[in-house]
Amino acid sequence: MSGTLRPAPTPLPSAATARVRAVRRRGRVRYVGVGTGLCAAALIALCVSLSYGDYTVPLPDVVTTLLGGGDAGSRFIILELRLPRALLALLIGCCFGLSGAVFQTLLRNPLASPDIIGVGSGAGAAVVLAGGLAGLSGTPLSFVALAGALATGAAVYLLAWRKGVTGYRLVLIGLGVGTGLSSVISYQMTRSDVTEAQTAFLWLTGSINGRSWPHFWPLLVAAALLVPLTAAAARALPALQLGDDTAGGLGSRVERDRLALLGCATGLAGVATAAAGPIGFVAFVSPPIARRLVPGQGAALMPSALTGAVLVSVADFAGQHVLPGTQLPVGIVTSVVGAPYLLWLLARANRVGKGG
Repeated sequence: MSGTLRPAPTPLPSAATARVRAVRRRGRVRYVGVGTGLCAAALIALCVSLSYGDYTVPLPDVVTTLLGGGDAGSRFIILELRLPRALLALLIGCCFGLSGAVFQTLLRNPLASPDIIGVGSGAGAAVVLAGGLAGLSGTPLSFVALAGALATGAAVYLLAWRKGVTGYRLVLIGLGVGTGLSSVISYQMTRSDVTEAQTAFLWLTGSINGRSWPHFWPLLVAAALLVPLTAAAARALPALQLGDDTAGGLGSRVERDRLALLGCATGLAGVATAAAGPIGFVAFVSPPIARRLVPGQGAALMPSALTGAVLVSVADFAGQHVLPGTQLPVGIVTSVVGAPYLLWLLARANRVGKGG
């Protein structure tokens, strides 16, 4: 019938639309591929850590032992001595990497990581004071370290508040607070006896030496709570990255969302610090490495967490075996990687006129 209205034909996608879809598809494929590769690297690092040591266990025997087989000697070495330390290294790296990614993305500043803005110094000052003045040791010190990290994060946030929080202001105030707390640590250590000072110094360096299952389970419980909370709060990150005014115009509750993200990130850094001390530069270098692996994918939270896991695991393995007969704290190894990166970042910022 000639008078019947026919629906307009669906327009074919334009070349620009097809190109955008192809770019997004490639980005998703690369994101999945990088995530799979990092998971494989973490698994390899775990297996090598379980296999190699003063008593080498072949990889097939490691797998057999993990599946419930193996002789009594292999089960003791792998399940009681090496496995908790290896898993703890992976979990600590995940927490630090995820925390650093949230800080740097939210505050839009590559210097905004928990070890730079004083969270680690707050945990260290709390531990040194509690150990020297109250005589605490063992598990109670872990809770003291967590409380110190959270209190420092809250103090930096409140001091940086001026009708909102900007990245550079928070970083500068965090540097100032961290420097003051470092002075407290130095003063307390000069008043401590040699044994207490040596123990405190080892913890402040960041070490997984001697860690066992009692150190792993509390961190696992805390991470199982904080990681989903961080993932839920991170839904607001794309809007917050556009700036406060734009985010507010899009319906985001800017300060509430920012505070939730900062709280989760501080909590992740705090529980990781409580488990092994302030392992330097992991939260600082993991996010930029991850973002280079998956360019154009926003905050790259999952790759940052996996990068941190691989970094701490490899650094701990190197600390155990790079010098025969000597176990280096993992914090020393990560600092060897992170300190040059910090210097390069500052030099690069000054060259482009952004470093002041």
